Amino acid sequence: MASSTGTNGDKVIVHNLLPHIAVYSDGTIDRPRNLPIVPPQEEDPVTGVSSKDIVFSNDPYLTARLFLPKLTQTNDQNQKLTILVYFHGGGFTFESAYAIHHHAYCNLLASQANAVVATIEHRKAPEYYLPTAYNDCWAGLCWVASHATQNPINSDPWITNHGDFNRIFIGGDSSGGNISLNVAMRAGVEALPGGVKLLGTYANHPYIWGAKPMGKEPVIGFEETLQSRIWKFAYPSAPGGLDNPMLNPMASGAPSLATLGGSRLLITAAGKDHLLFRDRTERYYEALKESGWKGEVEFFEEKDEDHVYYMFDPNTENAKRLYKVVVDFLRR
Repeated sequence: MASSTGTNGDKVIVHNLLPHIAVYSDGTIDRPRNLPIVPPQEEDPVTGVSSKDIVFSNDPYLTARLFLPKLTQTNDQNQKLTILVYFHGGGFTFESAYAIHHHAYCNLLASQANAVVATIEHRKAPEYYLPTAYNDCWAGLCWVASHATQNPINSDPWITNHGDFNRIFIGGDSSGGNISLNVAMRAGVEALPGGVKLLGTYANHPYIWGAKPMGKEPVIGFEETLQSRIWKFAYPSAPGGLDNPMLNPMASGAPSLATLGGSRLLITAAGKDHLLFRDRTERYYEALKESGWKGEVEFFEEKDEDHVYYMFDPNTENAKRLYKVVVDFLRR
């Protein structure tokens, strides 16, 4: 992985995964694609959604941003809403739950799906290698579910008063989509607090990869694609390397997809995402149907778009269509 192909002053780049991340010989890290962090809002002027930041774990120190849509019932204090625990993208190495585009995305989902949203600020590589992010996001889901118990730790009234614990979803985009699929697998074999059951999961353009190319992925230089190098950088000790089941859930020896938690799954793809994850996303959909999983799975593809197109311009017709697919999934 080490590289000395670029410098920053006298500093040598020792890990070059630009444009996502660069690590220098003095230990400093650049994340040039990080978008600006924005504060929570008492009320978003466009959607009417309220947001706030909370600490849900002190050891380790973990935070989340909560979103509450404008309540519509006369007795607002008792209105129960769908719960979405959301995992942001960024190749496990950059971006934040508090970035401007993720904040706007969660505002829209909270408003249109009429859901309480908890977006988890998971830790990132290389400061914290995988599987840390998976464990942080599982901890976030467990914290939300713990509100269904008598004595939740670090409880929050938005979840206690308005969360419908029969309607808990998880979801994510890109690497966050990968995390959501893996957290759903864990929820299929490990109990959540309070006997809470995961209802469904969505994964938009999930980061699914493997040790050998498939579909239209490049055969020559496959090991040096950014997708391959990001995983080896973010999880250097991964058993099985690029065929670790968390990256390649169809790998030989991976747990059966029939154990996926929840009863509903939405998985989406972009037709121009061939150099990233489009073909593997469809293969996952097919493999889940073939596995004997008892749930209901949907596949949606926008053929003329590229990876996470909707995240950066939510006002295009194609982006609005994707949002509607996700919102309809959460509202059913």
